[in-house]
Amino acid sequence: MLRLPSIQGKSKAWGFHSTWLQYFIIVVLVLGVFFRFVNIDHKVYWKDEAYTSLRISGYTKAQFIQQMFDGRELGLEELRKYQRPNPELGLDATIKSLATDAPQHSPLYFSLARFGMQWFGDSIAIPRGLSALFSLLVFPCLYWLCVELFESSTIGWVAMALMAVSPFQVLYAQEARQYSLWAAVTLLSSTLLLRALRLKTKTSWALYAVSVALGLYTYLFAALVTAAHGLYVLIQERFRLSKTVLAYALATIVSGLSFIPWVLVILDNSSRIRSNTAWLKSDLPLLSLLKLWARNISYAFFDIQFGYDDPFVYMIPPILLLVGYAFYFLCRKAPTHIWLFVLLLAVVPALPLALPDLLSGGLRSITGRYLIPSYLGIQLAVAYLLGRQVSSPSLKPQQQKLWQLVLALVISGGVISCAISSQAETWWTKSASYYDPAVAHMINKAERPLVISSDNTNVNVLSLSYLLDPKVRLILVREPNLPTTIPSGFSNVFLYNISPELRREFEQEPTYQSYKVERRYSSKPTQLWELVKQ
Repeated sequence: MLRLPSIQGKSKAWGFHSTWLQYFIIVVLVLGVFFRFVNIDHKVYWKDEAYTSLRISGYTKAQFIQQMFDGRELGLEELRKYQRPNPELGLDATIKSLATDAPQHSPLYFSLARFGMQWFGDSIAIPRGLSALFSLLVFPCLYWLCVELFESSTIGWVAMALMAVSPFQVLYAQEARQYSLWAAVTLLSSTLLLRALRLKTKTSWALYAVSVALGLYTYLFAALVTAAHGLYVLIQERFRLSKTVLAYALATIVSGLSFIPWVLVILDNSSRIRSNTAWLKSDLPLLSLLKLWARNISYAFFDIQFGYDDPFVYMIPPILLLVGYAFYFLCRKAPTHIWLFVLLLAVVPALPLALPDLLSGGLRSITGRYLIPSYLGIQLAVAYLLGRQVSSPSLKPQQQKLWQLVLALVISGGVISCAISSQAETWWTKSASYYDPAVAHMINKAERPLVISSDNTNVNVLSLSYLLDPKVRLILVREPNLPTTIPSGFSNVFLYNISPELRREFEQEPTYQSYKVERRYSSKPTQLWELVKQ
């Protein structure tokens, strides 16, 4: 019988009575790696990813608009210079672009992505591939955390299997943003904290301080993970000013000091951050908020859709029941230092986002990428439940088989979800660009298409450009200006994502009338209109 090894004598043998389940989990890990790289350039390169490439190019959004949105006729290739590294602009230009336009994003991932595209080319598979590589670091970090926290290699292997085919984790592993790196750093810093608490050496605390700094330079919300760690240390030390508390405080202060250069950037550009995140304050009814919370939690384990508003909603209740029971089981069966750590990791990073949404409305807590540490906490709780129950000697063989079946069903749901998602052109994570494949299909069908767009959504046209045929020509304007002339010789003239006000300006021209291109995939129509000469 194949046995997966225990670590440092801390955990018992794998403990499964069914050999097939051992092989099943190994196969799942291989599938998880496969899903992270298969069709990595297939899904729409959505608005946020186009922003990543704009930062990598070294241009700011203002420069892009000033140079391209001047009403002249353009080819797609003229846009591509803003989606690849400019050899005349160095890494400092990438960091300056990020600091000017999006200081809420820390610079580490964008800097690494720039080097990746300089060395390996400007295909969208390069920055996405970098994210996929970072996502592989999640596996050893997660296993190490489970051994350090639960003292169980069994739970570590189950946790890796759940992570391998988690639809949510796989989707963000294929996105040209920093989220997979943040997940890996979150697990690493959590492990190093537990290790420092156990060893209580200067070296262990120094390593934790480095991981905290790494997290901050990866994503600002890493500070919420550090806050969860701090609360855990304080509770464990009964809020006494012990040597352990002082060591934690010193480590976080040192890492915070290392982050001061970017803190100054944030302070200098705080108004830009408020402008960039204003959409998060949009009001949302309480019932809709709760439904989205439930749906988002289910995406950690199951995510099959046939349209933006058409999830398999009937799968949400059993998944929520499993998650709820996992936390109940964790708190009842695990020692306090274990369940407290998992609970704080799941709850503390979510509270600053969820409470404002509950009290004053907003969309902060339904944006899944902001809650990656909370998803990790949820998956740790479920891994503890399933890892304990499939191998517990106190359970009867029939009960173990039942929990093995539950584990197999949960993993199978993830495999099916990832398999379907891997073939899709778009998914819910692509939000602002979700309908771009359908829009591009309509435009590409035209014999000689012209697309007119504006700075109403600016970077959206960069995202769309990846899907358009080379025959498509563009005219980009700054609102409220109309093009001085619309060239003749085009079979179809389309208006893409312009404001209603600018569209009405077109309709006031006596020779033109606009018509919405009717093609609905959900309650939200495509933002594409056709301009027809009268």
